[in-house]
Amino acid sequence: MGKLIYATNNSLDGFTEDATGSFDWSVPDEDVHVFYNDMMRGIGIQLLGRRMYETMAVWETDPGFAEESPVLADFAAAWQDSDKLVYSTTLAEPITKRTRIVPAFDADEVRAVKEGSSADLLVGGPELAAHALRAGVVDEVRLVLAPVTVGAGKPAFPTDLRLDLELIDERRFGNGAVHVAYRVGR
Repeated sequence: MGKLIYATNNSLDGFTEDATGSFDWSVPDEDVHVFYNDMMRGIGIQLLGRRMYETMAVWETDPGFAEESPVLADFAAAWQDSDKLVYSTTLAEPITKRTRIVPAFDADEVRAVKEGSSADLLVGGPELAAHALRAGVVDEVRLVLAPVTVGAGKPAFPTDLRLDLELIDERRFGNGAVHVAYRVGR
């Protein structure tokens, strides 16, 4: 059975975007990108909201990203090598291969997908992750904390939900970023 992992970059004060919607402060350096590449290789299915899907689809639709460096080419290959479930009521057709559009998050469907998967699943984006966290289907949380505070913006976690977490991994990067991974308590 696969685990559902919520992975995100966020500021030290807990935001995935600042008040203007920018996340340029979280762009990974090569060392952090290699870390994400390794994580992506273990992912069989990605659960994405429309905005996150449209942001990440460039790893398949714009070959220029992969041509910038071997590390970025490796990430593009790893991203493309997973199935995608995109939750959207406005997208009619996927713009990438191995992608299925579904109209709404269904916790029972996610549980069934997890049970039938030999690989881990990844939920991307704080809004979709909030649905999964509230439904109790997230098994792990993996954060890369950028060495910045932004004061306000989009929170990485729902502000109305308590989670009891058990630290299972941590790593420090040369650029000052820190990765922490937690098992979600039940």
